[in-house]
Amino acid sequence: MSLSPTAVSVPLCVDLDGTLTAIDTLHETVLGLAKDAPLALLSVPGWIASGKATFKREVSSRAQIDVSCLPYREDLLEWLRAERATGRKLVLATAADRRIADAVAAHLGIFDEVIASDGAENLSGDGKRAALVARFGERGFDYVGNDEVDLKVWPSARQAVVVGTASLAERAAKLAEAGPVFAAVPGSLKLWIKAARLYQWVKNLLIFLPALLAHRIADPAVLGSAALAFLAFGLCASSVYLFNDLLDLSSDRRHKRKRHRPFASGALPASRGVAVGIALFLAAVAIAVQVGWQFCAVLSAYYLFTWAYSLRYKRAAIVDVMMLAGLYTIRIVAGGAATGVTVSFWLLAFSMFIFLSLAVVKRYAELDDANRAGKAKAAGRGYSAEDLPLLLSLGTASGFAGIVVMALYINSPESAALYSDSKPMWLICPLLLYWIARVWLLTTRGQMHDDPILFAIRDRISIAIIAAIGAIVVLAI
Repeated sequence: MSLSPTAVSVPLCVDLDGTLTAIDTLHETVLGLAKDAPLALLSVPGWIASGKATFKREVSSRAQIDVSCLPYREDLLEWLRAERATGRKLVLATAADRRIADAVAAHLGIFDEVIASDGAENLSGDGKRAALVARFGERGFDYVGNDEVDLKVWPSARQAVVVGTASLAERAAKLAEAGPVFAAVPGSLKLWIKAARLYQWVKNLLIFLPALLAHRIADPAVLGSAALAFLAFGLCASSVYLFNDLLDLSSDRRHKRKRHRPFASGALPASRGVAVGIALFLAAVAIAVQVGWQFCAVLSAYYLFTWAYSLRYKRAAIVDVMMLAGLYTIRIVAGGAATGVTVSFWLLAFSMFIFLSLAVVKRYAELDDANRAGKAKAAGRGYSAEDLPLLLSLGTASGFAGIVVMALYINSPESAALYSDSKPMWLICPLLLYWIARVWLLTTRGQMHDDPILFAIRDRISIAIIAAIGAIVVLAI
């Protein structure tokens, strides 16, 4: 697009939140505050009462946001760089606090000036319009915006450059000369399903395991209670996944795969993520109450356990994988609580060892990916590259210990009481030995890109092994 001398001489003022980047920096700094200094949230009402500019200043002074990995709109950035190459002055004009605005401007290196909220004045809507008119004069600047609030700024701009829908562009064109339009991709149901990780609900099938192994799964009352528990656990887990992603935005954006997650990429807004997460949790509680108080107690423990993991212990070496193994095992306990089936010692012991091995697989794969990329540590974790041999030893030993527990169970009185002929069940041990060894072989080769549980339901060999184990159990009954 060629520019006239007049256009070149007109400063180009660019909004930040929702425009230059798809995210809202205020929402993300509040989330950062909730993660790093949750007690500071008690001061939020007082800050808001002092004015939005004060609120932004107080939050930005206590919570850091890594501007180097924000999801900037590359198409807009490319256009801005081309404009600047013609000699045009670029101004970052944002309602975000100046600390954040200055950091963004320094990182991108394309802005000649920054106009932002300063702790006393909130430069949004009419405030931003007044500041730009005072600095450049009426119709003395072009403005790039993305939201309804920018309709208050465009009447004083020479040209309206829109990041958003065609409808917004039409409205802006009635207020100022129409400029380029950069389409914004709206959030979709598919993105919300991805963010809620419905595919992870497969882990909640562990809830059915106590009733299945006790041979009571065919009882309609037992099956119904297990199904409700499965749904409640799924909704609760999805709520946790949403909040976990919202609290992990910075580390996710530094990860080669996780940076494409809906919130990390800016495809979904963080504020709506909080609202949806709360709604899912309340739905889970409503269903859990129908199952019974014992299940409610286990679900509450799972929820608190998960928050403790997300906020602190996921960065604590060894503790993190033990907690992950516990989060798998607690699903089995929840299944027993929901159906009234006693969970045996053997099942708990087997699950703890096997799931500890699989939790270590997950950490080993993340650390190995970072190591292959030349990084000494995995982002947001408590491990460094020299820990890889230890994780390998811990993971394989734990997996094989689980199989020893399985062998002891097959030879136990409890097994004899449930199965008419337990001898065929000995075939389960070599199948599990092969599966664990194969999982670790693929992991050390850098080929374990999924959660190991999800890997198991997608991998043909794993599916065949699961089917074979099922057939063996039926034969033993």
